Amino acid sequence: MPVRPSWLRFAIAFAVSTCVLSGTAEVARAQAYPGKPIRLVLPYAPGGIIDYVGRTLAQKLTENIGQPVVAENRPGAGGILGTDTVARSAPDGYTLVLMDPAIVINPTLQSDVPYDLFKNLQTVSIVSSSPEVLVVSPKLPVSSFPELVAYGKANPGKLNFASAGIGTTPHLAGEMFKLHTGIDATHVPYKGIGSSYTDMMSGKVQMAFSSIAGALPFTSDNRVKALATTGVKRSLVYPDLPTVAEAGLPGFEVDLWLGIFAPASLPAPVLARLNGELKKALESADLKASLAKVGVEPRGTSPDEGAAFLRTEFDKWKQVITDGKIKEN
Repeated sequence: MPVRPSWLRFAIAFAVSTCVLSGTAEVARAQAYPGKPIRLVLPYAPGGIIDYVGRTLAQKLTENIGQPVVAENRPGAGGILGTDTVARSAPDGYTLVLMDPAIVINPTLQSDVPYDLFKNLQTVSIVSSSPEVLVVSPKLPVSSFPELVAYGKANPGKLNFASAGIGTTPHLAGEMFKLHTGIDATHVPYKGIGSSYTDMMSGKVQMAFSSIAGALPFTSDNRVKALATTGVKRSLVYPDLPTVAEAGLPGFEVDLWLGIFAPASLPAPVLARLNGELKKALESADLKASLAKVGVEPRGTSPDEGAAFLRTEFDKWKQVITDGKIKEN
């Protein structure tokens, strides 16, 4: 075996020791994590599904990890402002964002998204799934999903559908409905889906795809009519309602999923710790019960599974935006 020069032996030893020390330091940081409060950004105003799930999840994580997980509302630009705050933060596990499908919709629909979804953000876990519910005005002479489709086809241009704003999941669900049925319906964006219900009750707008949490107060006393839900299976909150696919549009699915995201380049041990703590929280009976009240089902994925799901959802909604010729304003 050839004898290496002393300088080469020293360089190799130095490199090996540096790698060992670096790896040891990374493990030490992961074992010490979290050593201070974690900030969970909720990029919408208080009162919606993200606010409810985010605060419920933050409370459970706080109980489990021994450090405060502080939920912070940072609304603006359809979730872009809060998401960008996290994308620009240090990749240390102390700044996270809870986001809905708008995170995959905005990059296609909006021309000024300041971050790269796939380069600047790390999927920690997809944490929940929830179908939307299709609700209609009591003034509309329909009582089922097939009747709604028949009415829309017989009365082109007479249906308006409300949403929580351009590019939100309720908006794109309505656009998908138009593409699947060929019905001519006009989109009416609101600042939040809740503010549309007064107009729906009066008949000013005729229909909306809404979160279950937003719809429940109005369907429980029949101020609006619920016709179908948008999941692959029936909702536990509305077990008597068919899914849209059951009711006549096979393949129609809209999931108001939520995911936890961190800045890219998060150290692998910290990512693993976060993912494990989320999985533990999502498996707790009390959290499951809290989320079930608003039609949300805990999910939980590995980071790799979450990233693959994110790409699939991005491609799905990009196709709807392109086919529907949807513009940002």
